[in-house]
Amino acid sequence: MSEEPLRVAEDFVIPGDELVWRFETTGGPGGQHANRSRTRAELSFDLGASEAVGPEMKRRMLARLGRRAHGGVVTVAVDESRSQWRNRQMARRRLADLLRDAMTEPKSRRPTKPSGRARRRRLEAKRARGEIKRLRRPPEVE
Repeated sequence: MSEEPLRVAEDFVIPGDELVWRFETTGGPGGQHANRSRTRAELSFDLGASEAVGPEMKRRMLARLGRRAHGGVVTVAVDESRSQWRNRQMARRRLADLLRDAMTEPKSRRPTKPSGRARRRRLEAKRARGEIKRLRRPPEVE
């Protein structure tokens, strides 16, 4: 069975053959079912080796993902549901959301300056503090 492609954005689709699934048993409630069924879904995507992503986009995404992309591989694991199918759907959605967030360019910071009133307040506070310190000194003998 071939995996269907994952649509991350309108112009970015990951081919199904670049997605790797792993299934494991999971603990928690569910008794024997949870202990014996492989319901935990782990979806991996090798961003570093992907043909679907251009080099500039790949560089930006790897920088934004940081430690989430261990060795260029992005992995999402879900074990919230007792159903493997539901966990698979959630893993696909989370991977798409993660990659979509990593695709967007961060907004550039616009430097701001303190207002005139804030500058005056700061200088008045400095003067007051200096006056307190000056009053602590012993009196000058002439």
